[in-house]
Amino acid sequence: MNQLNYAKVYSDALAQAFPYALNFGALYATPNNGRYRLKGGKTVEIPVITTTGRVDASRDSISDPTRNYENTWESKVLSNQRRWSTLIHPQDIDQTDYAATIGNITSVFNTEHKFPEMDAYTISKIYSDWTSLGKTPVRKDLTADDVLSVFDDLMAEMSENRVPLHGRILYVTPAVMKLLKSSSALSRSLDVRSDSAGLNRSVATLDGVTVTEVPASLMKTAYDFSDGWEAEPTAEQIHMLLIHPDSVITPVSYEFACLDEPSATTGGKFVYYEESFEDVFILNQRAPGIAFVLEPEPLG
Repeated sequence: MNQLNYAKVYSDALAQAFPYALNFGALYATPNNGRYRLKGGKTVEIPVITTTGRVDASRDSISDPTRNYENTWESKVLSNQRRWSTLIHPQDIDQTDYAATIGNITSVFNTEHKFPEMDAYTISKIYSDWTSLGKTPVRKDLTADDVLSVFDDLMAEMSENRVPLHGRILYVTPAVMKLLKSSSALSRSLDVRSDSAGLNRSVATLDGVTVTEVPASLMKTAYDFSDGWEAEPTAEQIHMLLIHPDSVITPVSYEFACLDEPSATTGGKFVYYEESFEDVFILNQRAPGIAFVLEPEPLG
């Protein structure tokens, strides 16, 4: 009987699941992950090149050649190293098909713990990096009457900063999604098509921007990752995140998953262990491609 390479099967399954299981899966598919290489397994070196602009030319003379560009480096050091393991007694599983049973265990772990934790880390790390550059969020209690106006303002600001329109993503809480559906402007658009056999009130795009609904519990500014994940007591609620994936990089330096069979060393039990070394960063030069809307500032 061929031995199952569980690490490979698990890795392949994760690769297929990431874009669909993670609320922020699109950010893990950013083209930046293939543009920049890890140095020493933990540092991403991002070249930043600046140049001068054009000047008038003369047909009657030449100017002295000078270097009109600068090259600096933006370093991002990975620090998010996470692990999980479990013991499984042989009598608790069907030994002839243990891999599928282990698959069920890890499936529950991924769905209920790992993926939500990755989402929580992603949103909070982007917010932390973004605010550390001096950026400030819009603070507002959104209503059905003004939610589209706020969205329009964010879009206009990005366009003024030459952020590409194609590819922008709007992440919203369920409450904000409800406001979008209740918006008078969208209601007028829906009424035009109300003679169809069915009325689809889902909001998948706004002005070409993909809209993704994320649970409010995974849209906080700060989390405690001591054991799994939970929002910090001082965390604030994020209502909206408008972002272009080219503004971030989500490198994964190391992934390991292994299932050891029962032995004297393992105390007669199966031992499952996984570990990963990953992180989330914004590219400083592309910070204008990120915008947050938060609840109003707490009083006091």
